[in-house]
Order: sequence, then C-alpha cells, then structure tokens
Amino acid sequence: MMQLLYSFAPIADENARILILGSMPGQASLDAGQYYAHKRNLFWPIMAELLQFDPAAAYEEKTAALRAAGIAVWDVLQSCHRVGSLDAGIRHDSLTVNDFAGFFRRHPQIRYVFFNGEKATSCFHRYVAKTDYPDDLICQRLPSTSPANASQSLAFKLQAWHRIMEVK
Repeated sequence: MMQLLYSFAPIADENARILILGSMPGQASLDAGQYYAHKRNLFWPIMAELLQFDPAAAYEEKTAALRAAGIAVWDVLQSCHRVGSLDAGIRHDSLTVNDFAGFFRRHPQIRYVFFNGEKATSCFHRYVAKTDYPDDLICQRLPSTSPANASQSLAFKLQAWHRIMEVK
C-alpha cells in the first residue's frame, strides 16, 4: 500500500504580506524535513538572490530571511498519496488541502500569493474554496523551481520571480 505523505507547517510570522505556495514537498524535502531541500531545486538560490542572503546559509537562516522580508511559504496540499517524487505522481483521489481559511485569519496582511509552478496553481484553484481566502487576494503563477522544470533557465526563472520584490 502506498504511504500517505504529509506536508510541513508553514514558514510564516504575523508580519507576512506575501505567501509562496508549492504543491507538496518532494521526497528529498520530506527526508530532510525542510522546504525545497532537493540540491537542484532553484528556490533557495532564487530567494537568496532576491533577498541578498547566502544560498549556502543554514536552513534556519534562510527561513529567517524570508520571515524578515514578510514572505511566508507553505504548500497547497496537507497530505496525499504520490507515486515517486514528482507532482505528476500525486493521486487526486487521496489529497487533502491545507486549512487556508485558518491561515488567512491568522495572517490577515497577506495580499499576494505566488504559486511555485503549475501544479500548485491548479490544485489551489480546483480544491480550495473561494470562501477560504480573501476576495482581494492577488494570485500569480511563477515558473516552478523544481529540477523537473529544467527547460527554463535560471535567468528566466529569476526574472519571473523578481515580481515578488515588486510587490514587497
């Protein structure tokens, strides 16, 4: 039987104004207990460039830099069955979404959601009720930082992800 996988608690504090949503942590992240832990995932190098911190810093330092910048990180899915580590392996009949109504109540200053890739975008719009997030929330899909999205260059992704700094 396939194991039920669970995502992490959000990286967020009360000052968060921006939420970055992935779909579900990959196996390397689940094994490490850290968001975006796969060595070829470009999330941390991109955020390091945007926020001017050392991409080789300890995980706690990187998450502190996000918090200081008013950026929260979470996943759309709370749990799911998945074959392998890729989003394509997520079994839709097994997924549960995170408690977004509660999250947005605890973080009322968030006005922007940036999706890390297509799967996060589609799962959010398909499975999260419109009553679970503010009417004036501005949502935008960004190119996935996953190594599975290797067809787009780091320069292209960095330019797209710079949108976060424009609203910060």
